[in-house]
Amino acid sequence: MIRAERKDKQLVVDILVEAFEPLDEDNAINFVLKQDDKRIERMRILMGYLFDKAMRTGEVFLSDNRASCLLITYAHKDKFSFSALLSALKLAFKGIGITRVGKVLKRQNIIKRNYPKGKYIRPMIFAVKNEYKGTTTAAKLIMQVFSDFKDNTLPVIVDTASEDHVKLYQKFGLKIFNEEQELGFPIYLLRMN
Repeated sequence: MIRAERKDKQLVVDILVEAFEPLDEDNAINFVLKQDDKRIERMRILMGYLFDKAMRTGEVFLSDNRASCLLITYAHKDKFSFSALLSALKLAFKGIGITRVGKVLKRQNIIKRNYPKGKYIRPMIFAVKNEYKGTTTAAKLIMQVFSDFKDNTLPVIVDTASEDHVKLYQKFGLKIFNEEQELGFPIYLLRMN
């Protein structure tokens, strides 16, 4: 397991885009992004935003073979800053599309009401390069990160629309504590600790 540095941003963005670009089912990425001929460009902006947020408020992990990544945030480190504001504005105008911001904020509020007040850890997104799908690369990275956090007492909270991700998270000890249906597709909320 490698703790990513700023210089790894391009690699992490590439892994995330490669993993999510072919998906056309309901998921958070497709919900957030404006679906047009600039979808991949918008996806790169979103993934760059997520990388920057994780570096600012948490950590980014890479598998030893640099083919998988996991981005996490610590809720108590998510403070206001001008760089965070500029990053969010860039995402709103160039990634989401200003007309979709209300819809995205609604999704965030639905999810946020399920999160505890105070300190918790949130794995935001993980992905593996397509050529490594079906291998142990992503699972091994998650196991290494969870092992690194074995003495952690903070709750680990995850939200996902992917049933495959639910099954994977459950293998690592997370349990579904709620399912939101308000957006027309399920969002599963899982917790550990």
